[in-house]
Amino acid sequence: MDASEQVHTFEEFIQQRYYDEVLEQSRTGKNVLHIDFFELTKFSPELADTLLDQPEDVIKAAELAIQSFDLHGEEGKKKFRVRFANFSDSQLTMVRNVRSEHINKFVFTEGVVRQKSDVRPQVTSARFECPSCGNVIAVLQLDTKFKEPSRCGCGRKGMFRLLSKELIDAQRIVLEEAPEDLDGGEQPKRINIFLKEDLVSPLWDKKTNPGTKIVVNGIVKEVPIILRTGGQSITFDLLIDANYVEPVEESFGELEITDEEKERIAELSKDPKLIERMVQSIAPSIYGHEKIKEAILLQLIGGVRKTRDDGIVTRGDMHVLLIGDPGSGKSQLLKRAVAIAPKARYVSGKGASGAGLTAAVVKDEFLKGWALEAGALVLANKGFCMIDELDKMSKDDTSAMHEALEQQTITISKANIQATLRAETSVLAAANPKFGRFDPYDIIAKQINLPPTLINRFDLIFPIKDIPDQGTDERLAGFILELHQNTESKPGEISTDLLRKYIAYARTKIFPKLTDGAIDEIKTYYVSMRNAESSEESIVKSVPITARQLEALVRLTEANARMRLSEQASKRDAKRAIDILDFCLRNIGLDQKTGKIDIDRIATSIPSSERGQIIIVKEIITLLEKKIKEKTIPVDLIMQEAEMKGIERAKTEEIIERLKRQGDIFEPSRGGVQRMY
Repeated sequence: MDASEQVHTFEEFIQQRYYDEVLEQSRTGKNVLHIDFFELTKFSPELADTLLDQPEDVIKAAELAIQSFDLHGEEGKKKFRVRFANFSDSQLTMVRNVRSEHINKFVFTEGVVRQKSDVRPQVTSARFECPSCGNVIAVLQLDTKFKEPSRCGCGRKGMFRLLSKELIDAQRIVLEEAPEDLDGGEQPKRINIFLKEDLVSPLWDKKTNPGTKIVVNGIVKEVPIILRTGGQSITFDLLIDANYVEPVEESFGELEITDEEKERIAELSKDPKLIERMVQSIAPSIYGHEKIKEAILLQLIGGVRKTRDDGIVTRGDMHVLLIGDPGSGKSQLLKRAVAIAPKARYVSGKGASGAGLTAAVVKDEFLKGWALEAGALVLANKGFCMIDELDKMSKDDTSAMHEALEQQTITISKANIQATLRAETSVLAAANPKFGRFDPYDIIAKQINLPPTLINRFDLIFPIKDIPDQGTDERLAGFILELHQNTESKPGEISTDLLRKYIAYARTKIFPKLTDGAIDEIKTYYVSMRNAESSEESIVKSVPITARQLEALVRLTEANARMRLSEQASKRDAKRAIDILDFCLRNIGLDQKTGKIDIDRIATSIPSSERGQIIIVKEIITLLEKKIKEKTIPVDLIMQEAEMKGIERAKTEEIIERLKRQGDIFEPSRGGVQRMY
């Protein structure tokens, strides 16, 4: 098919299918026509095949065909661009499969945006004037280096005057293969994508943010690699000059929910056994752990994010931490949550660094500067991040998560880049106890090998113990063996696809408000927990819960209302929230000496009962100093006084050692201690 025939075919095709659209686009000044490739294949298979083999010629023919129409303004005709969309999956080329045979061919690929440069103007053609004879020479700028005319017709060489240049907006993005498209052990491959003109407009710019999964079709070009010596390398780099870009799944709002599915979602929300059915469907292949499954479900649905008039933002995302014995199904729960969540990322402790979770600063080849590369928490913005083996990460790496968990932003100040990235992400993490397995005779809080500052940011913490019990073990073995025997799903379970869409619908459409009944219920629980032991006389009272748990209760209450697709969070929702939080606190924060819940067990690693004893010992040292009128106080004397106050000798010794390590006291001579002034 020659060029004139191509132009004629396109004229017929656009006249039949897209004439009204061309007129409308021209009238509004957008000057872009999106052609459905499937429609083009039906109209002229030969032209569609030619597009794949000789894309530049065919695209030019389509643009020439549009110029033959009677449009508004000559300038619009010249600038009219044609974009081809809707390729079939059979024509998809993986990034790893792009080869030299694809150069100057039309390819269709998909992946996740990892890097993105700024939008910068680029010269497409320049006009020069010869100072000797006044001749005007036009030079097309196709390479990376700015080209001037080599000579004029009058014989002049060099020193031409630049009259004008045509500029277009250009941007480079790095496309990486999506993790789900890879086989085991493969490293995701990357390719540069070059966007220009309308593909970098402010509206499109949002669709190509790092972390977005996109499909790209365009022409593969080779890019010369310049060596340090100034010469050109024999190897070339590959780049796709994008013709059309479309996001596959940007956020929950991108999930398409049909009217029929909306009816099924509304019907499901009225089911009296809704919560039981959803909990059963979260991880049907894992036995028990109903409370944990319910908590994960509430986390996926989430609370409501609130922005006040003064700019203060209260997060609606919940963070859940599972700490359990090996083989208790933590990783399975995380993997299942990734499958259900509409937008999720999975990372594992040893395979993740602080920069990999937050953001890294990398060298940008396009603009010859520095560029930000988003990490897992930023890529999962408005979604979920599942972190397995949290205890295997170093303290430096886990400390990078503090800001992301509470403020939901990530601030970077490196290599002349000061940036604040959004990380509105819910984190579901799993870890093992300090010595690999829980000691049934020791306090759980002491066996959590994570910094208290990090633990404090999790709304719910669940210990999963694996203790031998004949009845439980028989039921568990029967359940697992039945799964191996029969792979069919149980009746009553909700399909994964419907569950994903239910969660996405609830998160995007339902924003419940707390009723007075729910507020009273939460307030009563909070006040009664805080003041449960007000009648007792003690130096330091235990702190059962703090304002952080109060906010967690609000988020859980809102999530319960969202699950029912209700705009009102009722007293019943608050009771369910209190039930889950109370279950967590009783498992983690119980002080066995006093039999009361003490949040300091988790939050500060020193329970209030122990903190009270430390204060008593410090007071004894101060009183004895005044009494015996000497700075050095014998340790035996401190022991006697402490015993009279009800503190055992071994405990007093431990406290004295701790005070020495903290620098509150020192030992000037054997058997005597002195206060630091």
